[in-house]
Amino acid sequence: MSQRIVVTGTDTGIGKTVFSAGLAHLLGASYWKPIQAGLEEETDTDVVARLGGLSADRIMPELYRLRTPASPHHSAEIDGVRIDVESLHLPEAGQRPLVIEGAGGLMVPLNSGMLYIDVFERWDLPVVLCARTQLGTINHSLLSIEALRKRQIRILGIAFIGERSPETESAICEIGRVRWLGRLPWLSPLAADTLQTVFQNAFIPAHFLNP
Repeated sequence: MSQRIVVTGTDTGIGKTVFSAGLAHLLGASYWKPIQAGLEEETDTDVVARLGGLSADRIMPELYRLRTPASPHHSAEIDGVRIDVESLHLPEAGQRPLVIEGAGGLMVPLNSGMLYIDVFERWDLPVVLCARTQLGTINHSLLSIEALRKRQIRILGIAFIGERSPETESAICEIGRVRWLGRLPWLSPLAADTLQTVFQNAFIPAHFLNP
């Protein structure tokens, strides 16, 4: 079976979707966002397809498409549905690797009794943790690493997003005992060709495919 990788983060809005687009392109992977909350604007799947240059056959359809941009459990409640975590079966992606993007951070609730990290634990897949380089990221990152280790979820490494902060990045990797995978700077303007070029220079495919 091809490599399957979960992309999660220390918080919401840190750039997981842009990172997932770059990673999917770098690895020649397919992409899956199991739960999409927010349909008013371009969805995360749309963004990844556009920035990663993914054809339609490399996009796995979402299982839940919720209208309100909020925590999945709250968005589902507004829509009058309940997220059944037993329905979150991993899709077949053929011979390609599969990049799976979560929502928000690890402790995001999916319903009244289940968190996203519960699903990650059940899937038993390696995880890439995305983290900001801004102030506060050491605490958020180390807490996330501790939560993953407590559940015995394998961490491929940590990918930083933002301006260069070598002291912060090295502190997280040394204290958390995780591999530094690379850093994706903020890009303006954000375009497919720019992202793909920067990503290829910032990350090494073997660190994801041959952990």
